[in-house]
Formats: sequence, C-alpha cells, structure tokens
Amino acid sequence: MPTLLILMIIGAIGFALWDTGRAAAERASELGRNACRAADVQWLDHSVHATGMRLRRLPSGWLGFERSFRFDYSYDGIERHTGRLVLLGRELVSFSGPAAAQIGKIRQSGEEAEDI
Repeated sequence: MPTLLILMIIGAIGFALWDTGRAAAERASELGRNACRAADVQWLDHSVHATGMRLRRLPSGWLGFERSFRFDYSYDGIERHTGRLVLLGRELVSFSGPAAAQIGKIRQSGEEAEDI
C-alpha cells in the first residue's frame, strides 16, 4: 500500500475520534447546564472537562466509547462543588451533581423560577 493512502486512513480515523469527542463534550455540557438550571444553582466556568474514556459495549452490541466528564457548580456563589457525568455514546449512564432543594420549573434565561 502506498504511504499516502495509509496516512489518509490514519488521518480519517483521527478526525472521526476528534469529531465524536467534541459531540460528546457538547452533549455533556448541555446535560450539566440543564441539571444546574433545574436545581437552581450556578454553573461555574460554563464548561465540562473530559476526565476519562474507555471502550464499552453499546446496547446495539457494537463497541463504543464511554466518556467521563466533570463540571463545577455553586449553591451560593462562594463554595465550589464538582459534578460528574458519564456518557455511553450519546446516552447518560451516570450522574452525580446538584440535587434540587425544591422542585421548580426550568426557567428561560431572564425569568424568575416558580416554586411548584
């Protein structure tokens, strides 16, 4: 096989891994932000950080990546707490983070939260 073809295959695999990693990070960011909004806590740094990745079987039987992420949140704006979530493909399989002290509606930005 020509060297150029091998390099193109390696480049395509690298791009596919990077692309799925970015998609998983965006999904984790969305889940972390929604959890903080639902618990009425402040989502700090507005980002998630990848902490691990391993191969696991997907429900379909194919091999896929399980990715772990962490994010920070605060109840009072002073103390920092860490939340963790694990995605298998695009599905959330584990979550630890802010627990809602009271049940409230998820608010749009700029609206006040209503107690139910």
